Amino acid sequence: MIPPAGRELRALRSLARLMGVHTRYIDGLGRRVSVGHETLLRVCAALGAPVERPQDAAEALRARRAARGPNVLAPVLIAWDGVLPPLPHLHGATDRAELRGADGSVRFLGAAHGEARSAHPLALGYYELRVETAREIETSTVISAPVHAWRRSESARSWGVGTHLAALRSARSRSLGDLRDLRSVCDWVRERGGDLVTVLPLLPTFNTEPPEPSPYAAVSRLFWSELILDLGEAHRSVDPPATLDIRRADAEVRAALARRPAPAPESVDQELASYARFRGAQARLGRNWRDWPAPARAGTLDAERIDPAEERFHLTAQTLVREQLTELRQQLDRDGTRVGLDLAVGIHPDGYDAWSRQSLFAEAMSVGAPPDQGFPSGQDWGFPPLLPAASRREGHRYLAASMAHQAGLAGVLRVDHVMALTRLYWIPHGMGLHEGTYVSYPADELFAILTLESNRHRCEIVGENLGTVPPDIYEALPRHRIWGMYLAEFQASGEAEVAPPTPSNVALVDSHDTPTFAGWIAGNDIGERVRCGLLAETAAPGVWEERARAVGRLAARLESSPDRPEEFLARLLAWLGRSESPLVIPWFEDLWLEDRGVNLPGTRSSDRLNWQRPMSRLLEEVFADPRAGWFADLLQQARHHA
Repeated sequence: MIPPAGRELRALRSLARLMGVHTRYIDGLGRRVSVGHETLLRVCAALGAPVERPQDAAEALRARRAARGPNVLAPVLIAWDGVLPPLPHLHGATDRAELRGADGSVRFLGAAHGEARSAHPLALGYYELRVETAREIETSTVISAPVHAWRRSESARSWGVGTHLAALRSARSRSLGDLRDLRSVCDWVRERGGDLVTVLPLLPTFNTEPPEPSPYAAVSRLFWSELILDLGEAHRSVDPPATLDIRRADAEVRAALARRPAPAPESVDQELASYARFRGAQARLGRNWRDWPAPARAGTLDAERIDPAEERFHLTAQTLVREQLTELRQQLDRDGTRVGLDLAVGIHPDGYDAWSRQSLFAEAMSVGAPPDQGFPSGQDWGFPPLLPAASRREGHRYLAASMAHQAGLAGVLRVDHVMALTRLYWIPHGMGLHEGTYVSYPADELFAILTLESNRHRCEIVGENLGTVPPDIYEALPRHRIWGMYLAEFQASGEAEVAPPTPSNVALVDSHDTPTFAGWIAGNDIGERVRCGLLAETAAPGVWEERARAVGRLAARLESSPDRPEEFLARLLAWLGRSESPLVIPWFEDLWLEDRGVNLPGTRSSDRLNWQRPMSRLLEEVFADPRAGWFADLLQQARHHA
């Protein structure tokens, strides 16, 4: 592309800023980046601007400014704590506004209500606003949301454990851990005084050739994984396989459900029917729906293009898993125990959500992250970004449904990469990972949906604010009473003295994306990064030295020694437990000093079997292990005295 002239470049940059595209940013290495014109052009085009070359920017800019007049009704309005914002659109005696609730209730606001503030706050929920003036009729979605997310109590301090459900295994387990295994871990935690077990996303994945086991590459954020179903006793060998057998697990579920009747048609909602047809079409036409015949690609699925057995399987599986999850939440509510779920930031590009809502997702773009200390080349996470303007036009219905889907089961919901509520890093296909840029999202509107669904379902919210975090996230989380995250391993990696977690952060030792505590001490992940090509061998000595300093900093803070990892972990758990953090959540496998992590970010399945390592111990062995129980009891005592 020929470099644009100065005037063209200025117009392109002005257009980009008007569309929420960042023309400059600071990457994870602290470098100031001025975004190239080709990136700006392609991102603006993906967002809907009619631009093919820089010369088109000036006209597109004029048209967009004209469309953003002062009296244009915003597609989404927020009624914080039920207070509707002013509507300056109402002027004449015949002008009026109509608010229609999801329950069919209607409230009228006329010109006499020109400030459009109702005498009574709106009930929480979603409303359609219809404004009629002498000139036109406009509509908007109103989100009536509390400013604060739901909390049990400001003074409540508890603990739990985090785990990957698929990796759990017991003497009765199938090829993967299931909901009965999850319930047994919840019971063990409750018996020792804890009240939470957090798991990685329980969303559906592609399980047949080739299987894609990452729980963060979901087929949909609106349904559940069929692999978590409790199918009863299995009585398999106690010898663990080297890897989690996704194909076998899929076959086991299919064999079990083949004997069950399909759900009655009247019990199947429209979304589930569409999802099942889509999965049936993939069985006939292939996984990549972009290669389907045009009618199917556009959403029309004729019967001959759908595998009826596959359609029936997904109808049956989703109906049963909904029943089992509802029963699980009811049981846990009675016991005073909770499940923590994870709201994944993206979806698989070949999945149902991307097909069923094509107008919501940008084409030829991927979401990732710019270069940082852990990934000097940048990251491409492989999923398409949501189009902010398109989401606003539909009142964020898809995002609201995604959040409600998980909040309805979860006692605690972790929002993966919470920075996505305010901005995402877009990478045009074919360009370098460092050649992307950030695109802004309507943060207030998305936080409103989050706090609304939190209160509707009595679900506490945690924002994963790790990595490159913009200042507005640090401001938004406490404003909306959403907890951030504290990772002891990350805190020790700084140069300052290791500070304890605050009341605004959930405290963790490590996470699914970091080495386990024992692996962190030993530096096992560093060797893996070299073997997988993520770290140059020449750079490894410096990384080893920094790890030794980080481990030493944390050990010194706790007056412990890395040479005694059991004592080191015990002191860390006690220290975190005595802190003001509302929740302390060690990784389950740390309780027996497992030294291999479940995932190494940036690697492919051909390099490392991410998400496919079963736990090295049966649950029966863990529950009978005095050391695991001692760690849990120690944490409970520390929380009790906090």
